[in-house]
Amino acid sequence: MIQISDIELLRGPKCLLKNASATLFPQHKVGLVGSNGCGKSSLFALLKGELQLDSGEAKIPKEWSIASVKQETPALDISALEYVLQGNPQYYALRTELKAAEQNGDGDTQAKVHQQLELMKGYSIEAKAGELLHGLGFSNSQIDYSVSDFSGGWRMRLNLAQALIRDADLLLLDEPTNHLDLDAVYWLERFLRAYSGTLVLISHDREFLDAVVGEIWHIDQQLINVYKGHYSQFERQKAERLAQHQAQFVKQQEQIAHLEKFIARFKAKASKAKQAQSRVKALERMEKLAPAHVDSPFDFNFAEPDALPNPLIALDGAQAGYGDTTILHSIKLNLVPGSRIALLGRNGAGKSTLIKLLAQEIKPQAGEVFYHQGLKVGYFAQHQLEALDLEASPVTHLQRLDPMASEQSLRDFLGGFAFIGDKALEAVAPFSGGEKARLVLAMLVYQKPNLLLLDEPTNHLDLEMRHALVMALQGFEGAMVTVSHDRHLLKNTADEFYLVDSGEVSQFGYDLDAYYQWLLKANQANKPAQSTEDKAHSSANRKEQKRKEAEFRKQVQPLKKAIEKLEKQLDKLSPQLSEIEQQLSDNSLYEEQHKEKLKQLLAQQTEAAKQQEQVEEELLELMTELEEQEQAFYEQD
Repeated sequence: MIQISDIELLRGPKCLLKNASATLFPQHKVGLVGSNGCGKSSLFALLKGELQLDSGEAKIPKEWSIASVKQETPALDISALEYVLQGNPQYYALRTELKAAEQNGDGDTQAKVHQQLELMKGYSIEAKAGELLHGLGFSNSQIDYSVSDFSGGWRMRLNLAQALIRDADLLLLDEPTNHLDLDAVYWLERFLRAYSGTLVLISHDREFLDAVVGEIWHIDQQLINVYKGHYSQFERQKAERLAQHQAQFVKQQEQIAHLEKFIARFKAKASKAKQAQSRVKALERMEKLAPAHVDSPFDFNFAEPDALPNPLIALDGAQAGYGDTTILHSIKLNLVPGSRIALLGRNGAGKSTLIKLLAQEIKPQAGEVFYHQGLKVGYFAQHQLEALDLEASPVTHLQRLDPMASEQSLRDFLGGFAFIGDKALEAVAPFSGGEKARLVLAMLVYQKPNLLLLDEPTNHLDLEMRHALVMALQGFEGAMVTVSHDRHLLKNTADEFYLVDSGEVSQFGYDLDAYYQWLLKANQANKPAQSTEDKAHSSANRKEQKRKEAEFRKQVQPLKKAIEKLEKQLDKLSPQLSEIEQQLSDNSLYEEQHKEKLKQLLAQQTEAAKQQEQVEEELLELMTELEEQEQAFYEQD
């Protein structure tokens, strides 16, 4: 295990960690969270041996091998597969030695190396490299491309694959989902859940953290605070602590009221009952988590657009592509105020192409396309970060949008995006990716659009900024089309999902989880057809499958019984609590002669509410456990 004891870590004049302690046990999966600049990356550097402590002690087993993702990739001429294989130094050295022995006709060395490869199961490593590349979105032909042929984002995927192929004792991953699409995120999530080593993960994707880790290290006030459970459980614990501070209570209540208004917007629309049913549960959970963000530095909202024409954009039989190549055929889409659409689809299917068509960055190749003259688009894409004027400040960027605005009003506005004090007047050049993304979002919000087109808006944003963005999007009154691998953002801002696949754009429904099942089926359908020999065993396979399903049902039976028991407890507690509240509504109860009875009822109410909350919490945990077991069982098959 790794033991960190009373460490102090300085970066220049800034003290990142002081008297900080934590223990990392073998095979534990830990999420490392905290505000930007708190010391997460520095702690990674310490674990990798790249930083020295200023005081304290960090005991890292000498025999542990450590894998992490390179931040840069040279433009090499070797193939993607070859590059990934280099991530396993022991195997790659043996492979190189074997090639040299074969060229020199050295039979003894060949025999020795073959034996060593057999012992380390080296003959399966090349197949594993192919699986990693496929899982991260590379096609069969791309595996043979030179590393130099890939863009920066795809090279980061190669670096990730290179880290994953090594059977390391400790795997350090810093924002591994940043350059992935949703399909690859799902795949990586499954891979890391099955990973047998020790994992420390920095991520701003709460759904990803919830699925992968079982422990949270929160760096706060120069200490490492350890929480058992996944990220949402950490948020609840943090929320309970923060809610105790009266000074923060008012802001907490404002956030909850905002969420309740959003939930009510769904519940009030009978025509959207199905969406509401699948969304309200998630939103109610988010309501409970809101207090965890009361100390967030971000606070902004979308102002009401100057106009909300109907429709904003109408596409009928439209085609989109580049030059003579058509990517999407027969697109039918009607965007009206209140439309909240998320686009799903595998990498390269055409999601960004559709966004560009809506943004009028590309022209339709055919079909009827209507853009209302009152249309005002707010378009966020990664290339806009590169288009910022590096010599200009955030204030200057906004002054170019609104020359008549006072500098103070612009600084006040930018404060909601955490550009506070002199930061609002500094040149953009040294800004981090997250700061540039926040500035692009600030410029977008300032222009009061009536249509938002968001292509991966959460890349580079930390958890607090993502939360603030979700809150702001919930209050947006125009139309919205989003492409994102952040499932939390999609679940809490989109009303319906459209699937982009095989050149078509079609309505997919209202449940994001259904997309995961669609992916599993689509990937299964793409597998090679069964051989004749395999088919001969199909009957036996079906019997074996039925046997496994029967065993699984027996295995989860105690869990289902526990869930039923808790549900019955809730059925009893709810009427009890209602009865107490009914009695407390009697005004005469608050007279002096009934003081004792009032005291008893209030105590009963507190106890019943506490019991109800405990039962609900246990029920939610057991239901989540059952869902995870069911998902793992069917994925395995």
